[in-house]
Amino acid sequence: MKENHQTENFMEIVKKAFFILILFSSIANKNQASSLSLDSMHFSSYDSLAHCIYQSLDNQNLSFETFSYACQGYWHLFSEDAIKKKNILTIIDFNKSSTEKRLFIIDLKKQKIIHESLVAHGKNSGWDIPESFSNVINSKKSSLGFFLTAETYTGKHGLSLKLDGLEKDINDNARKRYIVIHSADYVSNQFINKVGRLGRSFGCPTLPSENYNKVIDLIKNKSLIFIYSNQKEYFSKSEYL
Repeated sequence: MKENHQTENFMEIVKKAFFILILFSSIANKNQASSLSLDSMHFSSYDSLAHCIYQSLDNQNLSFETFSYACQGYWHLFSEDAIKKKNILTIIDFNKSSTEKRLFIIDLKKQKIIHESLVAHGKNSGWDIPESFSNVINSKKSSLGFFLTAETYTGKHGLSLKLDGLEKDINDNARKRYIVIHSADYVSNQFINKVGRLGRSFGCPTLPSENYNKVIDLIKNKSLIFIYSNQKEYFSKSEYL
């Protein structure tokens, strides 16, 4: 039993070391951290680690609060070996207006936001900033929490990407609800100029039509997505935060 426990501890150390190597393999090339190296890094807390990554991203459109929560869930799921495409993390911040870019795709290995865009929420979640979320079939609301991207298919919206919700009673009905990533014409600056907000989906995180196929190709096949809003009910249920 003692040997098994020691083996488990060793494997956790290996996983954590690999995680840090992925996230910081290029940090010495960043202007903000030119004096740092993997050998010289010391973190007093988890927040220090997240803050260092956040500074390297150098993008004020993504809040540190949102990014920190995303990293916290990422580490839990990384430790469980759930994430296969480990260098890609997608964050959707539903605290922001639909008129703002609120989807961020981060290459953790390069320490860089590689894509930023508009994204629509469910029509019954709210007018401009979503305030109500659901895991219920036919609710036409967005769901919060952590998802893994899955396989692609071609449907009525063209190329689409299936999602698997990872949080019980929060988003685990994503497949049954047909919550997928697809594109639509109502996700555009032209629609915003006409209506004052984006159009809304039946719960899907919907992207602009421009280059959406490249986005789907980038994040498909078990990369992590975190959809965030500062809802107390979500935090009371989530096992990752």
